[in-house]
Amino acid sequence: MTRIVIRLKLSTGGKRVKYVLMFIETEEYLKELDAMTPGEREQAYQRVYQWFDDHRDKISDRGNKLQGAETATTVRLDGGVAMTTDGPFIEGKEVVSGFTEIDVADLDEALRMVKTWPACPVVEIRPVAEM
Repeated sequence: MTRIVIRLKLSTGGKRVKYVLMFIETEEYLKELDAMTPGEREQAYQRVYQWFDDHRDKISDRGNKLQGAETATTVRLDGGVAMTTDGPFIEGKEVVSGFTEIDVADLDEALRMVKTWPACPVVEIRPVAEM
């Protein structure tokens, strides 16, 4: 089951909107992936590749799969002092595993895309800030 987290809904006034889709793995999903045979895992990856191909006209930056949370380095800035630690910034049961940027008409179009995502069970949709 895919859970969709919506942070903000913006009125676009007819112009296209960029969103970042953050693909979030859960411990349960990782266990399911680990339990797959190599052939089953390859089929799962093929479904992801097909999803990207099906939506290539809306993907403005293909993004990347991230390495595991254990490879993260976190920098906390506190009063001008930078504290560096190994690992993710929070301990949790969900971790961002990848991302992509899309260019769509509105949030509804982004939601239609995400509802067909074939992999990890959580996708966060976040509008890109205009600079």
